Amino acid sequence: MSHSDPAKEKQTKPDAAETAPGAAENAAAQEKPRGESDQMQKLLAEKQDLMNTLVRRQADFENYRKRVEKERAQDRERATEALIDHLLPVLDAFDRALSESRDSAYVEYRKGFELIRRQLWETLAKQGLVRIEAVDQEFNPHFHHAIERVETADHADGIVIGELQPGYLLHGRVLRPAMVRVATEPKSESARVSRTDE
Repeated sequence: MSHSDPAKEKQTKPDAAETAPGAAENAAAQEKPRGESDQMQKLLAEKQDLMNTLVRRQADFENYRKRVEKERAQDRERATEALIDHLLPVLDAFDRALSESRDSAYVEYRKGFELIRRQLWETLAKQGLVRIEAVDQEFNPHFHHAIERVETADHADGIVIGELQPGYLLHGRVLRPAMVRVATEPKSESARVSRTDE
């Protein structure tokens, strides 16, 4: 019966206490890179989310800025349009005063009125006001407002023969249509007779 030497057994069999820490460190060393990699992926995903949010916010801000600028420009246009609309009767009054006053005693007075009227018109024209051409033009319901139809053989049917009040465009849009008289073909004698017989 052989007895094994306990000292030899001790040398050949590793102690559990000695092997356990080394194995634990090995396992921890293998898990550590995996854990760092997961954390890195998580941080990169968070960074990408933040970048996407930043890009969206910048785009939203840019759209907001453009919308505000557009609204301001529209507000300015509306304010200018309202002011010019209120000044048109003043321009009409100047035109009436200058067309009616031909007295030689008021020549210097008239020159002053013409100068003031010209200055007013130049100021309004710089804001985009344009007078609508009416007389001798074909009647256009978008630009002209017919107040009267006049039977005449001197002009073709539908031609504007007189302007009672000028019309104006502001930046290409009708601010006020021109009030006009429009030529119409004279009715023939037979048509008039047949109407009176009815």
